[in-house]
Amino acid sequence: MTDHPKPGMLIELSREIEWRTSTGVIDYPDALNFMEKRANDIHSGLAPETVWLLEHPPLYTAGTSADKKDLLSPDRFPVYETGRGGEYTYHGPGQRVAYVMLDLTKRGNDIRAYVHNLESWVISSLAHFGVTGERREGRVGIWVSNGIAEEEKIAAVGVRVRRWVTFHGIAVNVAPDLSHYDGIVPCGISDYGVTSLKKLAVSASLGNLDEILKKTFKDFF
Repeated sequence: MTDHPKPGMLIELSREIEWRTSTGVIDYPDALNFMEKRANDIHSGLAPETVWLLEHPPLYTAGTSADKKDLLSPDRFPVYETGRGGEYTYHGPGQRVAYVMLDLTKRGNDIRAYVHNLESWVISSLAHFGVTGERREGRVGIWVSNGIAEEEKIAAVGVRVRRWVTFHGIAVNVAPDLSHYDGIVPCGISDYGVTSLKKLAVSASLGNLDEILKKTFKDFF
């Protein structure tokens, strides 16, 4: 039994992109089933390209490069195998997940450029909150200085492409329970921590981030 609010959905169409924004939390298998079907329908011309903004209940996902030793607490939360690239990551309330389903045949059939644009989208959006997000060679995701000497990860990026249609996407930490990351080695990187807008003393809601994500999306896609 769960006390999470029943999910609701707001659907908007902007420049032929369908934006879906869910309230409440969405179970991971339900999200995966939707992405699988929507990607097929986009490829077949039966549905528009889609960006889905949502939250998950606390869970871990394992990408195609996940190493079992990096799952430190296998019984803490549900663990889902997924076809996206990358290793273990955490999803949970207070984290904005954006699942991006685009047809790359309209964008040059370039997966590397697509991933770079996802990263740029996150970096640009964080800048609106006064946060400087950066790429780091050999470290997946978007990183920020914690104001002392180290860097911490604020956003994850993981994608899958089938028949040139993308799915999965990004996850930005707004105000999740960061202790939940203790059950994994996030993305196989143990030398650096994780952070959030809240930890950086930025007062922002998921809705605030959604507005900026929608505003900046057109600059990169």
